[in-house]
This record gives sequence, C-alpha cells and structure tokens, in this order.
Amino acid sequence: MKYLFLLGCSFVASAPVLAAESSEIIIADRRVSDDAITVVATGNKVMLATTGQSITVIGQDEIDSIQGADLARVLERAPGVTLTRNGGLGTFTGLRVRGADAEQLLVLVDGVRVADVAAPGGGFDIGNVMAGQVGKVELLRGSNSVVWGSHAIGGVLALTTRTVDGAAVSAEYGSQNTVTVEGSAGKIGSGYELGLTAGYVRSDGVSAAAVGTEADGYRQWHVNGRGKVELAPGLSAIATARYADSRLEIDGYPAPFYNFADTPEYQTTREASGRAGLDYQGDRFSLTGGFALSDTRRSYFNTPASAAPNNQTFGRTERADLSGHADLPMNLTLDFGADSEWTRYHSTFDAQAKARLSSGHALLGLHSGGLNLSGGVRVDDHSRFGTHWTLGANGSYEIAPNLRLRASYGEGFKAPTLFQLLSNYGNTKLRPETSRSYDAGIELGERSDPLHFAATVFRRDSSDLIDFVGCASLGLCATRPFGTYDNVKRARAEGFELEGDVRPTTAFTIHAAYSYVRAVNRSTGKDLVRRPRHALSLAADWTTPVAGLAIGGDVRLVSDSFDDAGNFTRMDGYVLAAVRASLPVTARIELFGRVENLGNVHYQTAAGYGTPGRSAFVGARAKF
Repeated sequence: MKYLFLLGCSFVASAPVLAAESSEIIIADRRVSDDAITVVATGNKVMLATTGQSITVIGQDEIDSIQGADLARVLERAPGVTLTRNGGLGTFTGLRVRGADAEQLLVLVDGVRVADVAAPGGGFDIGNVMAGQVGKVELLRGSNSVVWGSHAIGGVLALTTRTVDGAAVSAEYGSQNTVTVEGSAGKIGSGYELGLTAGYVRSDGVSAAAVGTEADGYRQWHVNGRGKVELAPGLSAIATARYADSRLEIDGYPAPFYNFADTPEYQTTREASGRAGLDYQGDRFSLTGGFALSDTRRSYFNTPASAAPNNQTFGRTERADLSGHADLPMNLTLDFGADSEWTRYHSTFDAQAKARLSSGHALLGLHSGGLNLSGGVRVDDHSRFGTHWTLGANGSYEIAPNLRLRASYGEGFKAPTLFQLLSNYGNTKLRPETSRSYDAGIELGERSDPLHFAATVFRRDSSDLIDFVGCASLGLCATRPFGTYDNVKRARAEGFELEGDVRPTTAFTIHAAYSYVRAVNRSTGKDLVRRPRHALSLAADWTTPVAGLAIGGDVRLVSDSFDDAGNFTRMDGYVLAAVRASLPVTARIELFGRVENLGNVHYQTAAGYGTPGRSAFVGARAKF
C-alpha cells in the first residue's frame, strides 16, 4: 500500500507542458522532425522512410515519459532487443540485438565509438549511460559493417546527448535509497549551438549475488558537452565531450567454498570520450571530418580499505575520420568515408599492446519516386590480421501512400580484441568474426504517426566466433597452460519482429513490440547463452482532461533462456509491470512518480545475479 500512496502523492511521465521542443531538420529541401531522421543507415542524415534497413528511433519526449536513470527501460521498447544485467542499477548491462552477443553491437555516443578495448570481448557497458543524458536513441538491427566496420555484427546503437535552449533540471528519489539529479543548460542561436548536461546518481542497490544479503551500491557523476559554431556559410566547427566517474560494489567468490556470494569488493570506472572536427553542408554535397578519442580505465579493489587496486585495465582508442554525401545526376547519391583507428591497452597483468585499423567505404544509392536502393563495399586493413572486405545492400519501395516494403542484406565483422590476440590468454592466429544478415518486411507509417505497424523476418549466420577454450584441445598447454581464445563457433539467429503504435487521439498512445528469436550454436544445436526466444513490450499513455494529469503503464514479458552453453541451467521467463503518472504544477514545473516491478517478481537475466523487487520513485522536473 505504501507504493500506491507514493504514486498518488506524486505523478509521472510525460505531461506535454514540459515536453522538449520538437527539433526539425531540413533534408532534400524538406523540413522534417528529428525523430524521422537517422544516421545509422549510411553514416549521414537520411529520412527513415528512405532506407530498407530495420531501424528504431526514440526521441527525447518518449525517453522522458519513461522516466528514471535506467536506459535499459528505454531500449527494451525496440523490437529484437533483450538485456543481460549483473544486478541492479549501474551494474554491467549487455544489449543483445536479434540474438547477437552484446559485444557484437557497435555503440556510439555523439558519434564516438565507446567500446572498452581493454575488456576481453571489447564491448560497451550500457549500464554506465544514464537516460537523463540522452536526447535521442537510434538502433539499427542487423549487420552493417559496410558503413560502420568492426563490431557491427548485431547492429548499431547511436546515442545522442541532449541539448536544450535554456535550462532544465530534474531530481528523483526512491527505493534502494536511489537519488538521481540531472541538469542541462544550453543556448541555440543563429550560427551556433552550445549545450552542457551534468548529473549525479546514487543507489544502495541490491545484492549482486542473488543468495547474498548485503546490498551492493552504485555511484556515478557525469558531464556531457556539445558545441557547434558556424565559421562560414555551410561550414561549422563541432565538438563533443563526455566524462563519467562510477563506483560499483560487486560480489565475488570467497574462500573456503568459492561460490558466488557477498564480498566487500568494488570497482571504479572512468570513461572519457570526445570528438572535434569540421562539418560542411552544401546544397548537394556534405563533408565531415574529425578526430575522436575514447578512454576507459577500470580499477578493482578487494575491500573498501584497500589502498591499491588488485587489478587495473586501461583501454584507449584514437580515430581520425572523414565522411561525406553527394547528390549525383540521374537520382543517384553517394555516401563515402575513410578512417584510421589506433587502439591500445594494458593491465596490471598484461603488457601494453597496440593495433591499427584503416578503412574506406562507398555506398551508391538510387532514389526515384517511391523506390530507394543502395549498395556498397568496404575494405578494412588491420595491422594484426590483414585485409577484410565487406558488402551490403538494402532497398525500400512505397507500394501505397505511407506503406512500404523493405529488405536488406548486410555483412558484418568484428576484429579480435587486443586481449584475445595478445594477452596472457591470447592467440595471434585469430581470424575476425563474420556474419551475413538478411531481413525483409513491410511497414506502415512511422512510430510518431497516428497509426504505425511493422513486420520483419530476419536471419543472421555468423562464423569464426571467438570463444575461450582449454589448452589441451589446441595442443598449446606448453605456452597457454590456462587456456586461450580460438575461432571455434558458428551461430544462426532467425525469427521475426512485430511492432505497432496507435494514437486514436493526441492524448492517448499505445505501443507494442514483439520478437521471436531462435539463436543457436550451429556446431552443437544448443541455444546460445542468455537468448530468450520471446520478448514482448507493451506501453500505454493517456493525458487525462483533469489538470493535465498523465498516467501510463508498461508490461515486459520475456521467455525462458539458458545460462550455459550445454543448456543445463534454465532461467525462468518473467513478466514485469510498471505504472507511472505525472502532474504539471505550473507551465514549467511538474511532479512525477512511478512503481517498477509492480508484482514484486523474482527474476534473473543472468543466473545467480540479483534483481530489484517492487520499487517506487518520486520526483520533480522544471524547465526554464
């Protein structure tokens, strides 16, 4: 009853009085909403309706309506998505798209690749990005290494930090003694755009070990900055920067039984990234070039009293890039790019290792009436394994007003990480992981339209997947007595996705997304680890006629999955429900609140790890 009382005393979600102003962009002489624009298809801004690829765009209004610091709750609204989390807020969170490994998803923050190159799999921890920082989410589902190169086997996730014209602040308090504070300030004028976002999150959390009784807390402060200044007509200098400092308590395997249980261990993570460059936008030609940096440093401590960490990892990526778009005669377009990337890492136990990856790509498009076709090629040259070629093509055709058929073929590859190649467990003979991805579908309208529906079938075949193996199977016990990495797996993921949005009135919205994904190891026939076959998200929001009160709810259903390669450890499926409401107090201030896991369901996304039970939150936001 106390949760219902809290919900009644504060109100949630998306009162339109505080909704972010809908930004617009001019493309091909048309003024369109930013939510209808994506960069993940070609690397340049294009309209969603002109691409044959499966892409979901979620704007700032929807992000704010969902509420809270947890970005995972936003991402779960996209079809084909499941998440794996090692505990509560701030713990490691991996995003699996259409059954791919979390490390096979390329993640960009303000155009910067933010993978931790010191991690064994070279992936990115979604748990360290707070929703209050994000103004736009773009998710491409399917392989697209022609445009994006390494990592884009499962897809591409592009996060754009928010910018406001003025100032905005929000504060929230709730279960597990969770405090979230976010503030944004910015100025948009003729020829310039400046923005700064900063925030602080703290939570006592839940026990990372499901059998534990001691809560494992999380703390983060972060800051983001964006700027753009016009130097001459069409030519602008641009810069972005992000810094996050996190501390997370974790559990381990204490003596004498060495089972996963409560321990006083913790880790700290410092993530820094940014990019600076020049951007030219002409009538029929655009060109962007810059230099980007991503740096991740992790330290692991046995106890809070430890003066020195027992292990540290340092990973850094430096990248120079150039990309452009040209409108050609005969309704043709050309998207192109070239880049060079330098990565290095070291740890307490591994000496510094380096690699260089240089690439070039071109994508030719045909756009005539309702027909849009594009195809391209990419070549990558890696200093450790040599040259790799990638192909891709996609198309869409408008068969009736606002109704289109679409299809795509994409190839993907993922370079072996420096840890997999050169650590004490490394194998210098590793080949890149590769994939071939196919999908086809039909779509009516877009997510922001009064009526939207999409149905897609897909398949992805992956080869040369890298896994850790014992030394005896490879005859390497003399040099790798504790095991090594090798290209040992083939996988197939296939299924279908359904997505729908209905807005019978401007005040009422229903959203649904369902996916069936069968992901198996083709070498054994077993299901891949932590890949539930069914996932369903439902959401409804209603702005009532009573003082602008908005109420809403979400339901998330996920089926059973396995936590081990042999499919012996089954994790039960679960159904989670949340309710929310919001009430505008003035034209600039609103109160909000929500209850998550309304049924107090006990569930796990990774076997042995704890998850929060029923949780309530209240807060307020203001815009100036």
